[in-house]
Amino acid sequence: MKASQFLISTLKEAPADAEVVSHKLMTRAGLIKKLGAGIYNYMPMGLRVIRKVEAIVREEMNRAGAVELTMPVVQPAELWQETGRFEAMGPELLRIKDRHERDYVVQPTSEEVVTDIARQEIKSYKQLPKNLYQIQTKFRDERRPRFGLMRGREFIMKDAYSFDRDQDAAKVSYQIMAKAYRRIFDRFGLVYRAVAADSGAIGGDLSEEFQVIAATGEDAIVYCPQSEYAANMEKAEALAPAGPRPAPAQTLAKVATPGMSTCVDVANYLKLPIENSLKSLVVATDTRDEKGEIVKSQVWLLLIRGDRSMNEIKVGKVPGLAGFRFATLAEIDEHFGCEPGYLGPVGLKKPLRVVADREVALMSDWICGANEVDYHLSGVNWGRDLPEPDVVVDLRNVVEGDLSPDGKGTLAIERGIEVGHVFYLGTKYSRAMNATFLDVNGKPQFMEMGCYGIGITRLPAAAIEQNHDERGIIWPDAIAPFTVVLCPISPDRFPDVKAAADTLYEELLAAGVDVILDDRNERPGAMFADWELIGVPHRVTLGDRGLKEGVVEYQHRRDKAATNVAVAEIVELIRSRLKA
Repeated sequence: MKASQFLISTLKEAPADAEVVSHKLMTRAGLIKKLGAGIYNYMPMGLRVIRKVEAIVREEMNRAGAVELTMPVVQPAELWQETGRFEAMGPELLRIKDRHERDYVVQPTSEEVVTDIARQEIKSYKQLPKNLYQIQTKFRDERRPRFGLMRGREFIMKDAYSFDRDQDAAKVSYQIMAKAYRRIFDRFGLVYRAVAADSGAIGGDLSEEFQVIAATGEDAIVYCPQSEYAANMEKAEALAPAGPRPAPAQTLAKVATPGMSTCVDVANYLKLPIENSLKSLVVATDTRDEKGEIVKSQVWLLLIRGDRSMNEIKVGKVPGLAGFRFATLAEIDEHFGCEPGYLGPVGLKKPLRVVADREVALMSDWICGANEVDYHLSGVNWGRDLPEPDVVVDLRNVVEGDLSPDGKGTLAIERGIEVGHVFYLGTKYSRAMNATFLDVNGKPQFMEMGCYGIGITRLPAAAIEQNHDERGIIWPDAIAPFTVVLCPISPDRFPDVKAAADTLYEELLAAGVDVILDDRNERPGAMFADWELIGVPHRVTLGDRGLKEGVVEYQHRRDKAATNVAVAEIVELIRSRLKA
C-alpha cells in the first residue's frame, strides 16, 4: 500500500470525551471515528488491525476443529422468550419491532440462535461433539458507553459454542478451547494472564478469563508469583488465618465514639489497630409467591474485618443468600434499633442469621458497634459475649500478601482488561429450548454446552493500553495496521531516493512483508510524527546522503535512535526481526 492511496487522518488533539489512552490514541491516529454514543466507524487504519485480529482468531479456531457460521444481528424474540432472557435481561438488550409489530432483539450474544440450530441439525450422539463459531457484530445498549472501544455499544465479537453428549466430553471440548485461546493470545504478542473466573449461577470450576495486563485495566487480577495460581478478584479465595482462635484477654466494655461511624474513624479515635475492628453489613433475602410478590424476608448480618471489603459474588454463593439485597433502614431498625454506623452482633433487638468471614471467626477481643448511636463495644469475644456465628465462610476480597490458596507463596494483584472468556454452560440453554439428541441407547438427552468469547474490537484498545508512549501507539507486529513503513526524505527533489524507495517497497512486498510506502512528500518531522502516532513497529528512512553511502536508517518503534543498515541487507534484517 502507498500512503497517497490510503486514508490517513491523524489529529493533533484528542476529543474532549476521550478519557483513557486507547480512546485518545485510536481517535488521534485515525483508527476510529465516533458516529454516536458508543458507536464508531472503523476507519481503514483501524480496520486493518481488526482484520489481523480476526485472521489469527479464525486460524486457531479452525485449527481447534471449530466450524464457522454467521448468525443474524437481528433475531426473533421468540427464541429469547424460550429461555426467559427476553424478559429477564435488562435494558442492555435492545428490543425492536418490525412493521408487523413483531418483537426482535439486536443480539448482544447468540446462545439462543445457536441452540436452535443445534436442536434442528443434531439428532444423534454420532454427530457430537460440535463447535460452532462466528465473528459478528453485537450490540449492548450500555447505559453509559465510555472509553471508546473498551465499552462501546456496538462491537465485534468472536463467540463459539460447543455441544457434547455428556459432562466428560464437554470438559474435553472446554480444554481444547482453553488451549486454543492460549495460542491465540500468544500470537497477539501481548502480556496476558488466563485467570480462574466465577461461573455464576451455573457453578463449577470451568470458567477462565483472559486478561491483557495494563495499569489502566478495570479488573483486578490476583496471582501468585511463586506458582501458576491466577484468578480474578471475584473468584480468588481468601484463606482462613492459622488457628486456633486466641483466648479472650480483655473484658467487654462499652466506649463512647461520638460521631465515629466508620471502622477507620473508630480505630483512630480509640488508638487501636483497625485490624481489631469488625464491619457489620446488613443484607436481606426475599421469598416470592407465584405472582412475584414478596411473602417473606430474611435479614442477615455479615461480619468482616474492618479493613476488608466485601466480595458480593462470594456472598451470593452462601447457601440462602442467592439474590441478596442490602437491607432497608426499616429492617435495620427492626433488628438493631439503631441507625447504620454503630451496628454490631451483640444485644440484637431481634434475632437474625449471622455470617462471619473466616478471619472474623478466629478473632478475639474485637471492636464492633454497640447498636447505640455514638457508642461501640471493645473486647468482644465469640462464645463469651455472643453465640458463635451461624455460618463461617470466605466473604472478602483478597489483598496483596495473602497466602496463595495453592500453598505455594503469597498473592500479588495487578490490573487487567478482559478480552476473552471460556465458560462451561452445561444444559442451561439446551433444557430451556429442549435441544436433545438420542444417546447410544436411543434415549433423548440434553446437549452439554460451552461458550467461548473474544472481544475482537476490544482487543486493539487493550493492546494500546499496554503498548504506548508519549508519542503514540506501539503495535505488536502481529496486529499492527502495517508492519513496516518506508519514509523517503524529499523524493520529489531526489530521484534516487524515490527510485530506492520504490525498489525496496517491491522487494518487501515480494518477501511477504506488510509494508506501506509514505509517498506523500511530507516534511520529515510531520511524517515521522504520523507513523509514531499510528504505531507502525518498523520504520526505514531513505535519504539522499545515506544512499550515497549505501545505507538506510532502520528504527523499531521502541528504539531511541535509528541504526544505519546497508541497503543490500535491510530486507533480510526486517525479515529476521519479524521472525524473532
